[in-house]
Amino acid sequence: MNRRNILWSAMSALGAALGASSAKAATEAPASNKLKVVYHLSDAEKVNFVLGNIQNHIDGVGGPDHVTIALVIHGPALKAFHWAQANPDISKRVGDFSKDGVELAACGNTMKAQNVTLTDLLPGFVSAEKGGVVRLAELQSQGYLYLRP
Repeated sequence: MNRRNILWSAMSALGAALGASSAKAATEAPASNKLKVVYHLSDAEKVNFVLGNIQNHIDGVGGPDHVTIALVIHGPALKAFHWAQANPDISKRVGDFSKDGVELAACGNTMKAQNVTLTDLLPGFVSAEKGGVVRLAELQSQGYLYLRP
């Protein structure tokens, strides 16, 4: 009976030690495991809403060092990012996002349809040459979470 109590105590202590070790490892995840999120924007009427969501996301996690964000834009929404017609608020937000490391990808197919190049868009954009939906799928295959507000 005494041996059984000693064995039970030893097993309990071992279980507690392993549990504490696992909890400590979970809270000390390396920075390379930060969340990766891709936002999908195609609706022109949602431009400000989506940009606000991205800023709230960055603020909510404690800054751009705590999340990797990509924004893929295609369709009518891309017109809001044309350099010649972008409003000052959108220009500022795009500049801030670019500095924060947000990938700003413009659909290559939409760029052709709208007859624009990267130089016609606000600074910081890259071209999703194979198309916006292809870029979305690529990012998802790399572990990005997909959000379409």
